Amino acid sequence: MNKTLRQLFTAVLVLFVILGLSSSLIMTVRSNALASDSRNVRTLYYTNSAARGAILASDGTILAKSDASQDEYKYQRSYADGALYAPVTGYFSVTQKADRGIEASEDTLLTGKSDAMFWQRLKGLFTGEENRGASIETSIDTKLQKAAYDALGDDDGAVVAIEPSTGRILAMVSKPSYDPNLLATHDGGEANKNYAELSQGAASPMINRATSQLYPPGSTFKTVVAAAAINSGKYNINSQIPAGASYTLPGTETELTNSSSAGDGVDGKISLKDAIAYSSNTAFAQLGVALGDDTISDMAKKLGFDSTITIDGSAADGTPMRAVASRFPQQVTPDRLALASIGQGDTLVTPLQNAMVAAAVANKGKVMKPTLVDRVRFSDLSVLPDTKPQVMSTAFSEDTAKQLTEGMEAVVTDENTNLEIPGIRVAAKTGTAQIGADNDSIDGWVIGFAPADDPKIAVAVVVHNVDLYGSFAAGPVMTAVMKEALTQ
Repeated sequence: MNKTLRQLFTAVLVLFVILGLSSSLIMTVRSNALASDSRNVRTLYYTNSAARGAILASDGTILAKSDASQDEYKYQRSYADGALYAPVTGYFSVTQKADRGIEASEDTLLTGKSDAMFWQRLKGLFTGEENRGASIETSIDTKLQKAAYDALGDDDGAVVAIEPSTGRILAMVSKPSYDPNLLATHDGGEANKNYAELSQGAASPMINRATSQLYPPGSTFKTVVAAAAINSGKYNINSQIPAGASYTLPGTETELTNSSSAGDGVDGKISLKDAIAYSSNTAFAQLGVALGDDTISDMAKKLGFDSTITIDGSAADGTPMRAVASRFPQQVTPDRLALASIGQGDTLVTPLQNAMVAAAVANKGKVMKPTLVDRVRFSDLSVLPDTKPQVMSTAFSEDTAKQLTEGMEAVVTDENTNLEIPGIRVAAKTGTAQIGADNDSIDGWVIGFAPADDPKIAVAVVVHNVDLYGSFAAGPVMTAVMKEALTQ
């Protein structure tokens, strides 16, 4: 009898141990995975049972908010001008985990579950106040965002505007865009259907083209090569460098030419300033080969290339908002280096990265970390410390920046007068990147800043798959954004 009882006791004890281990496994190791599982209806109800914080523009305009609803979810998320601000806000859905925008990068603060809100939650227990998520105040300027969105029209592309001295992102537009309200509906079937339609394919409107799409930069990359040349101490803005009407890529029979005879120079030579102004392919291809890929790559990396760039958030807060790494090739043959030096071949950038290049020139060589959130405000109106400007690197000297500015001003005054703004000195670099299997289409680019003598805004614009030079495809968009910024 005693033996049977001991065996039964042992069996019951083993079962309790197994139960304890499995419970611990579920509550610890798998808790996050189970909580984020879209099939976990209890989690969805809990997430929506408290008022999610609002997302605001810099002037207080509400971009996203939660209102009380008459269903089991208790609150309905809604977006004002959804398509206009989608690259900034991202989306919140009852069927899909937010994976982009502020909704994802600041998720725990928006829901009120962040460790930073412990005292607010504790206070609520004693006062009986409802737990409310924090509001996120962004750096987005509504007028600039609208100006960029409208100027881009129906074209596929992106616009990024940055405050050079701080890195604050003032506008971030991506087209085609989408309406997050289509994913915020409480009709689960409809939300899933809309998500499936919006998220499919390389042309998905949910892709933030400003941060997640790589494009060949065309001649805008000549700004980086010029920076490397001047900063090396071997060249200055007036240095005469090899040019010519054509240049045979090393080791090939491929002839490189210029888009205008002004880029040919005189007697096979051209000043670096004129090479920038007239976007001389033959000059910059030879300059790139002379500098070597290590020198150019080093400059590119200081400007942000070859690394993902975190714009907002951390793993503790949600899913960080990051820009994919722009790329400049290394250890390539001289012919590939020549092409890469004029922004073709294997060189690829995001619009955000190109805006950072323009901002670095405007900011005397200092590259500022791009940011999208100015501050986080709790329901009791207390705030987390304001976002402080952070220097990522000093890519080049102040003197190099001054010389680059001189060259970029000449781009406007000598060759692309359509980019002029009366009474304002504008510094810019255009780019026309050939794309397609037969190089039969164009990605039109422009980067720039203004006023050139006291920079307030730096802008990058790309217009994808067009048949116009960058000056005419992207130029009007940059001009519209600059005019709006400088008349406020």
